[in-house]
Amino acid sequence: MLKGLLLGFAAAAALTGQTFPRPVIPVDNPMSAVKVQLGRYLFYDGRMSENGKQSCGTCHQQALAFTDGRPRAQGVTGLLHPRGSMSLVNVAYVPFLTWANPTITSLEQQALVPMLGEDPIEMGLKGREQQFLDVVRRDPIYQARFSEAFPGDADPYTISNIAKAIAAFERTIISMRSPYDRYRWGGDSSAISDAAKRGEILFFSSERARCFQCHSGWNFSGAIQFEGGEKPGVGFFNTGASTYAAPNRGLFEQTGKTEDIGKFRAPSLRNIAVTAPYMHDGSLATLEEVIDHYAAGGKFDHPNKSHILQRLNLTGTDKGDLIEFLKSLTDEEMLHDRRWDKPVAGT
Repeated sequence: MLKGLLLGFAAAAALTGQTFPRPVIPVDNPMSAVKVQLGRYLFYDGRMSENGKQSCGTCHQQALAFTDGRPRAQGVTGLLHPRGSMSLVNVAYVPFLTWANPTITSLEQQALVPMLGEDPIEMGLKGREQQFLDVVRRDPIYQARFSEAFPGDADPYTISNIAKAIAAFERTIISMRSPYDRYRWGGDSSAISDAAKRGEILFFSSERARCFQCHSGWNFSGAIQFEGGEKPGVGFFNTGASTYAAPNRGLFEQTGKTEDIGKFRAPSLRNIAVTAPYMHDGSLATLEEVIDHYAAGGKFDHPNKSHILQRLNLTGTDKGDLIEFLKSLTDEEMLHDRRWDKPVAGT
């Protein structure tokens, strides 16, 4: 059943009057309320990590639109990772997960990366899988949920099922209740300021800011996938953000093709005002710096820099209007919705 996911759609529809498409649900991991709740507990369980303190929720904090506020993520060993933690908001619609690995295309597959990855080490579960499974098997909270979430499994306590439960929880994190949604889809002309309205025009202008060319559609992102939709395109771009030295060479790290150096996924701009710092390496601290970066046509010249990037003739007022528009994409309801916060025993 899709109860956990449908609650998010119902809340958005009630606020905006808009019906948004449903994400694709894997056949081998159907949604259920008990599985979503199981995934919520696992998402916040620090015992999964080597130090017993770090959970998925450490790097993906709800108040920050499921990011962590760091330029670069930090694993259990204390070492900084090459890139920042990406937002999990509306991640159910993302066809290519992570910043620059087009082979990771499912949340179930992606959930294993921070758990078991060794380069870099994130949670450090590799080699401790059975130890954590034993912890889960003895925990009364999990005993009451694993068999219900996976009723057809003789032994539901597996790493694969842990990944499936976490993925099910992540699919319910839906953000469609921002002031802009109320304005654009709900017909509330007072939901955003006049400056934000001017910023919207600039954002979607093909001759001025042209932001929509990389951050398109209702999710303000690159490629998306949804139930009944066409096969998504590949939304990776070189935006002149750095010199792209190893290990931050974008798609090149996977494909080995020189034309892929510096190409990273265009993330959603929903809730962008609370997800600073920006870019794959956190090199831009504020929205003002981001606007200046694109107005200059990128910080660095690079052979692969997208042709979309050109110097923009933006005034100070234009830049301020764009920032007000971006701020209108913040979904305060999502940032505080109790369905996605850390659960307490008995809930």
